[in-house]
Amino acid sequence: MPNLPDVVLWSIPAFVLLTVVETAACRFRPDEDAAGYETRDAATSVGMGLGSLGFDFLWKIPILAVYTAVYELTPARIPVLWWTLPLMLLAQDFLYYWSHRGHHVVRILWACHVVHHSSRKFNLTTALRQPWTTWTVWPFYLPLIVCGVHPAALAFCQSVNLVYQFWIHTERIGKLPRPLEYVLNTPSHHRVHHASQGDYLDRNFGGVLIVWDRLFGSFAPETERPVFGLTKNIDTYNPLRVATHEYAAIARDVRAAAGWRERAGRVWGAPGRQPAAGGAGDGSPPPGSPPSGRSGYPGAPSAGAPAATGRTA
Repeated sequence: MPNLPDVVLWSIPAFVLLTVVETAACRFRPDEDAAGYETRDAATSVGMGLGSLGFDFLWKIPILAVYTAVYELTPARIPVLWWTLPLMLLAQDFLYYWSHRGHHVVRILWACHVVHHSSRKFNLTTALRQPWTTWTVWPFYLPLIVCGVHPAALAFCQSVNLVYQFWIHTERIGKLPRPLEYVLNTPSHHRVHHASQGDYLDRNFGGVLIVWDRLFGSFAPETERPVFGLTKNIDTYNPLRVATHEYAAIARDVRAAAGWRERAGRVWGAPGRQPAAGGAGDGSPPPGSPPSGRSGYPGAPSAGAPAATGRTA
């Protein structure tokens, strides 16, 4: 088994230090237009992060068992060397893009990821607002295991990706030099991703690299100040409700659905899909409504409009 460092563990002191610095900057050099900090919101984000550590430990037991079984069955082997590790990081970032994009456009997957978007603030504590139901992520990385990447090497790559994304959750850093903005995921790009305006929804899914969004048509530059949160915010600081509110909404919608086709659409369709007018029961949006998906959620604000109080983005 590869002997690789625990990147997240070693990064905790930096997480704490940077959060203290950002908090002090917001206090002593406030930006009146920025979302800033709010004590209960920050506490909820930290609580979600701590809770995710325990739940992730539980989910990783069966996930590691599957990964190990697949790794033992595949004849391929990719050793961890100075030149293979960057390629593994690149491949993991590519698959992260598709995992992240999938978790925005399939409702049952969105029910996991919505947690991370549920804050109306955007600061370093928002990076800690992690879901407790990450069992939906692991299938996206099976291709790496099949290709011979050891599960421990995959875990290392995922940790590097996660740690990188911590610092981009801030309003205190503007745009970086153009070459960096073109290649890397930056605070400017990630602010767009967390925004609730219509033209910003479902954009900038990249983890470390933003080039995947440029290649696959999901990139949007930051042209106006984002409004953070969901298109209908959940108005709660209860970690359990934050973690489960979309699963509860899915259960309600499935119970109210007119038939099995509509039930499937409520689970596997895009977030915000509504049954067709006239009770078609297929989970399709009403005639004349915007395209389905999180960006097409009925009542989603247009670019430049404030987010409605109620659901997510």
